[in-house]
Amino acid sequence: MTTLMSTHSLQMSAGHLPLFNHLELGIRAGDRLGLIGANGCGKSTLLALLAGERTPQAGRVVQAAACRCEFVAQQLPAGLSLLSTRAVLLDALGNDPGAEWQVDKLLAELQLEAQAALPVTALSGGQHSRLQIGRALLRQPNLLLLDEPSNHLDLPALLWLEQFLLGWRGALVLVSHDARLLDRVTDQTLILQGGQLHRFALPCSQARAALAAEDEQTRLRRADEQKEIDRLSASSKRLAIWGREYDNEKLVRQAKSMEKRVARLQEEQSQVAAPAPWRLELHGLSLPADTLLRLEALDVSPAPALPLLLRAEGLWLRAGDRVALLGANGTGKSSLLRQCWRELATQSPQAGWYCHPGASIAYYDQSLQQLADDATLSDALYPLAPLPEVTRRQALIRAGFPYVRHGQQVRTLSGGERARLLFLALSLGSHHMLWLDEPTNHLDLAGKEELAEAIAAFPGGVLLVSHDRELIERSCNRFWLIKDGRIQEAHSAERAYAELLGDAPLPQAGSPAQSGEAQAAAATGNDEEALLARWYELDALLAADLARKPRHQTPRLQQQWRGELQALAIRLGLGAH
Repeated sequence: MTTLMSTHSLQMSAGHLPLFNHLELGIRAGDRLGLIGANGCGKSTLLALLAGERTPQAGRVVQAAACRCEFVAQQLPAGLSLLSTRAVLLDALGNDPGAEWQVDKLLAELQLEAQAALPVTALSGGQHSRLQIGRALLRQPNLLLLDEPSNHLDLPALLWLEQFLLGWRGALVLVSHDARLLDRVTDQTLILQGGQLHRFALPCSQARAALAAEDEQTRLRRADEQKEIDRLSASSKRLAIWGREYDNEKLVRQAKSMEKRVARLQEEQSQVAAPAPWRLELHGLSLPADTLLRLEALDVSPAPALPLLLRAEGLWLRAGDRVALLGANGTGKSSLLRQCWRELATQSPQAGWYCHPGASIAYYDQSLQQLADDATLSDALYPLAPLPEVTRRQALIRAGFPYVRHGQQVRTLSGGERARLLFLALSLGSHHMLWLDEPTNHLDLAGKEELAEAIAAFPGGVLLVSHDRELIERSCNRFWLIKDGRIQEAHSAERAYAELLGDAPLPQAGSPAQSGEAQAAAATGNDEEALLARWYELDALLAADLARKPRHQTPRLQQQWRGELQALAIRLGLGAH
């Protein structure tokens, strides 16, 4: 298969911190690669190097003549911010008047016809993502490099992106922290860890399990190597002492020879991935009360004197309820939490809602404005966690903020560091209720898993605003849906998704837009190749889910996939699977 792009001995650093060294990568036609790794490990930097947006400090990127590469960055180029949606697309073709028909056709395909004349600043995050992809498609690429295109998308936009990528027939490299999206649209995974790139011919979840198994074997091997090093070190010391005491030159030479062997073993010792500096935890208390939160007739607006977004009525939340608040962007999810928090903070709750007076509430604001910009890291924790300074400093060190940074101002932190600081503040207290507004915006895959576990184990009440399907389904047991300016309860996450999309065909977790049998039947009747392709996809999905920890598995989907596999086996004449 044709190699479109390759890297040779690629080296890059961020300041004095090395990101990767002697990195080798080949991308072939048709490759569908997911690129994952912890925050700050260099994923976006690597993508920018592949796209030619940055120059490596050493090594080189080689692009084949047949490669037509397009980079879908997280933001539009700054010079396009004042243009209309249509003009931004036309700019991708050099403002060629003869290309206007292509732009108009693409606007319809991207569902942006109604926004064609609007300035791009008026578009939502999902519309921005479509626009970015549209600009790339107009240049007819055969390789797409996508840098976190799912960031800040609401559920309808995320599902559109998923369906687009499923239908894309060129090669792609996708940087994302959305495990569900990666499992659905990629079949190979690149994991950037410790400056090294690990490649697996597996989708995201299976690849992470495979790397974890490799890391465990490496840890065991290093432990055995360390035992041998310790044994030889002890022996060399004894020989050296005996050689001096008995003036025995032979023993001295043996000791020196053994010391050289120890040094060689230390140089060759297996390298173990550094552990995460801090594990996200949320401590909670169960308040013995009938109701922690009750929304009786609450009118919600983005700010005082602005038009109403929604009315919340007839809803309640008790200890043990973990409620996902779902809805498209702009329907009032975040506004509801902000409004209630603002009224609690100013001790001026309005009529229409009730919060238990004895309930301690922790609020995660997606804008991260609870942390004062001009405060030092230690001082910023105090309003949310009024603990002695020594306790706060010890907590900062455990969370990966060394002592020399404690005097640093919050405004100098990156978005990911600021989010980690806010989570640290919330973890230092024990609360009866959590209000979490888009808490995964700055979390990597490991952080999302830790958050899902923390919410699922939280004994109090939780109100979660999120578009992350993995987080919602793993941690929540109730689902509130905003539709037509009202909040209604849905019986399941799947039902809420379908309601949100107006009962349009919905890609289920880990399965294509149609059901397996419907899709197989649609693929030219008894087309054996299509049936086998579906078989392989289902088998991979089932294996990936079984590879997860038991608490993270989805038995309902496993049963569904097994049923589809059995049906396909009968049609293919293979018997039961």
